[in-house]
Amino acid sequence: MTIWEHLEELRARMVKALLAAVLGAALGWYFRGQLLHFLLAPLLESWPAKLGPATINARTLPEGFLISLKVAILGGFIMAFPLIAYQLWAFVAPGLYKKEKRYTLLFVASSCGLFAVGSYFSWRFAIPAGFQYMLTYLGPDTIPGVPFVPTFTISDYVNFVTKLLMAFGVIFELPVVVLFLSVAGLINHTHLIKFFRYFVVIAFVISAILTPPDPISQLLMALPLVGLYGFSIGVAYVFGRKKDDTADSKT
Repeated sequence: MTIWEHLEELRARMVKALLAAVLGAALGWYFRGQLLHFLLAPLLESWPAKLGPATINARTLPEGFLISLKVAILGGFIMAFPLIAYQLWAFVAPGLYKKEKRYTLLFVASSCGLFAVGSYFSWRFAIPAGFQYMLTYLGPDTIPGVPFVPTFTISDYVNFVTKLLMAFGVIFELPVVVLFLSVAGLINHTHLIKFFRYFVVIAFVISAILTPPDPISQLLMALPLVGLYGFSIGVAYVFGRKKDDTADSKT
């Protein structure tokens, strides 16, 4: 294929991925109430009794509509993610050897599964743990004689939670990235083993950047990331390109 043919195929793949995201967003709009309740669950679970009933506010009149739209788009992206991942793999697959193209289903399934696992881990464990820790510094007894009650806005809260959900979903894609690079022959398990001690430091730096400034959230991101790196070494060992693979012909 010429460079122009590659660009045309890329455009076609991007259009299909965009259409999938738009259709997913339309479905997300229909279930926006359930999606908002899903996002609020960690706050409601972590809210301490000393603060009274949990409350959340809106600064402007259209804020409720805008947040509903944002949640619908986010839900649409998640629902369309399998098709988006397939379009990505279908674009790069022609450059791989025939044997490596057999990993298409594995790539798509593992991408979706790991993203879902990472987001669920964040929603179920990391976000509630971080909220519980940070809410201990709020309340009537924090500053004696001075009311210190939190006032959250729906925009700030949704932006904060979706950022963590997406961050955990993305970092859990590490084995998929290693799978792609290893079947393409760009890395192997020995490279990963040599880089392991440096990655431990990188994992804690990444977690410090992406999570709230509390040690619990940072550990709940850094430790799984290190574990995923160790798992990725096994992925590279099993699926990495062997020396005799270069004898395969491309199609």
